[in-house]
Amino acid sequence: MSDAVLTRWQERMRLVEQCTLPETVPVLLDDAADRYAERPALVFFDDDVTLTYATLRDLTCQLANSLERLGIRKGDRIGVMLGNRAEFPISWVAIARIGAVIVPINPSYTARELSYVLNDSGASTLIIEDEFLPILGQCTERPADLGDDRIIVLGPSAPQGMRRWNDLVSAGSSVHRPVEPVKRDDLLNIQYTSGTTGFPKGCMLTHDYWLVISRTALAVDNQASSRLLTAQPWFYMDPQWHFLKALWSGAVVYCAKKPSLSKYIPWLKTYRIEWCQFPKLAMQQPEAADDGATHLKHAFISGWRGDAELAFQTRFNVIGRDIFGMTEIGMGTAMPFDAFDMIGKGSCGVPTPWRGARICGADGQEMAHDEVGELEISGRSILKGYWNKAEATEKAFNQEWFRTGDLFRRDEHGYYYIVGRIKEMIRRSSENISAREVESVVQMLPEVADVAAVPVPDARRGEEVKIVVQLKPGFSQNDCSIERIEAHCRGMLAPFKVPRYYAYVTDFPRTSSGKISKSLLNSAENDSLMGAFDRVDAVWR
Repeated sequence: MSDAVLTRWQERMRLVEQCTLPETVPVLLDDAADRYAERPALVFFDDDVTLTYATLRDLTCQLANSLERLGIRKGDRIGVMLGNRAEFPISWVAIARIGAVIVPINPSYTARELSYVLNDSGASTLIIEDEFLPILGQCTERPADLGDDRIIVLGPSAPQGMRRWNDLVSAGSSVHRPVEPVKRDDLLNIQYTSGTTGFPKGCMLTHDYWLVISRTALAVDNQASSRLLTAQPWFYMDPQWHFLKALWSGAVVYCAKKPSLSKYIPWLKTYRIEWCQFPKLAMQQPEAADDGATHLKHAFISGWRGDAELAFQTRFNVIGRDIFGMTEIGMGTAMPFDAFDMIGKGSCGVPTPWRGARICGADGQEMAHDEVGELEISGRSILKGYWNKAEATEKAFNQEWFRTGDLFRRDEHGYYYIVGRIKEMIRRSSENISAREVESVVQMLPEVADVAAVPVPDARRGEEVKIVVQLKPGFSQNDCSIERIEAHCRGMLAPFKVPRYYAYVTDFPRTSSGKISKSLLNSAENDSLMGAFDRVDAVWR
């Protein structure tokens, strides 16, 4: 292992930190449009939509002007419930121009989940695709300021009293000057992320947060790529920073309508992609039907270990750079691009620009190398805190250090390794699922005494959700059947959160304090699926 690699990396990262970043996200786009006006910036290939840099700038200005005419001002929260389509990034940058705050909303949310996000954020405006209006109609409560005249519908027509997104864009001027000045430390996103205590928490992310993460993503590569692919949902953070990463170098981002593991590698080849954030599960596509030839120069991979990294390099003749990040911190660590001797070692790298990292014990004190503890991250423009959650914000920080909830170790050279996680999260494909939220929904059933949601391994999706139910005395499985539990969950949870596996127990293994011991419930010595009903295959295991 060469210490010269780390020295070169640290020198390069220090130079990046000395860069002057634009003041806001719209300024980054405007600067790019001045330089790359007629280049394609975004290609939504499933919709056959291509936006040049100049067109993207004009459309965001037009929408921003119309939103201001509706009375929307700096600091106002605007919910955006759209699928993967060009109108999402247009709306995001338009909102940013005003100094307003976007609240991205998962289109698969139920009325319960949508109502929570709208009310928790205090959204006074909602941009929504017409096919999601029935879910909105099921919301029994809306924020006081969210009347029908503040609902902007994307589609051929809008219900009476609501507005059409296309009409607003058409009516706006392509030159925009904000009513109030917008600064780098102003809030841009309330980005909801699944937590461990039930409903998701809204991470408060500034303009500078997005500039830092996107500039960092560019710096991790040893050369800029001209063609990027994003296939994740736009309401998550990843496509947003993928888009901004492209703006720095005048690249084009090819955008998929929906994630697809079977189509992912063909997309790389069809669109001659040079950079992507490669999903690990796409490696399960058979090599026999794939000659491995792509135009990839770089790829980000997250959470890959050992042989998986080596297999990726062998198959595609490109080195995947392991990174560690999360919504709250952006990118925290990355593997240096010339650390060839670290391939397959299982490390997720070293701190990225504007980020400090350390490992602390339960007492909050920093630990020595090779000791396991919680990873903490500090630095420029990590989240400001959780929206309306002062107590959760206080618990998440150790002074200026954000507590990630993940167990790490650091070797003597300064490389970081994921060991496990403290938080009770279930990772199904690209979705983070709060075990606590699933449990709270199941516990609404009057027959249920207690419940535990746990992850079980799945070859296709990484993990699936399993629930274990304890019924109250006097009730049987006939009183609270699997069909009843599943139907209840489908009415209260987004489809990806609905448990696949169901089991019953007469009692749970518990800790000395009376809490369910999930480590014993799902221990390595036990078959985690034994005695569980699989609703997909309709069989008992």
